[in-house]
Amino acid sequence: MFAGFDFDVIERSLPFLFKEGMTFTLTLTAMAMTGGIVFGTLLAMMRLSSHRLLNVPAATYVNLMRSVPLVLVIFWFYFLVPWIGGWVIGAEQPIQVGAFWSSVITFTLFEAAYYAEIMRAGIQSVARGQVSAGQALGLNYWQTMGYVVLPQAVRNMLPVLLTQTIILFQDTSLVYAIGAYDLLKGFEVAGKNFNRPVETYLAAAVVYFVICFSLSMLVMRLQKKIAIIR
Repeated sequence: MFAGFDFDVIERSLPFLFKEGMTFTLTLTAMAMTGGIVFGTLLAMMRLSSHRLLNVPAATYVNLMRSVPLVLVIFWFYFLVPWIGGWVIGAEQPIQVGAFWSSVITFTLFEAAYYAEIMRAGIQSVARGQVSAGQALGLNYWQTMGYVVLPQAVRNMLPVLLTQTIILFQDTSLVYAIGAYDLLKGFEVAGKNFNRPVETYLAAAVVYFVICFSLSMLVMRLQKKIAIIR
């Protein structure tokens, strides 16, 4: 299979992989992680609220997103967002969203459901006495969460949050289904250009493995440090 393989293929394919593909993947991961954590934290606080007008919609959203395959959600937003956007602004034709922004919206909203459950577990891991202390200082629910509970919850859940981000990085390869030029698409283009599809897909698997395994090792070290601090 590797007979006559020119290893210079990898070097010549770097512009396809890193200039565009890797940049797309890392940008999408960073934006979806940031938006997902912010929205997920809000959902977690809503779920823990005693008001049904807050916790019921949040629980419904989280359970719905966690019950639907991600690739299906990608297709939904890729085809529906342009129509919804056009309807909102009163345009006669769907607006042009593009694969990148459609992917950002999809992953942010989808990952928020998972980050919400992580943050909810982190919030519940903080001793109830901390909440009582915040209330004793005259802080309301949102202030207590923001100033007292969330900083401790984030520290407790940081390894899990980072692990979910690694999973997010892996899942970004699914935007391949809507033609987005991500890292996997870069490998595919390189394979077609140099007529080496098998080798380039194997190289893609190696690259994903090295990145994700390295990050997983860093998360494990961070988890041990946090355990020592506790």
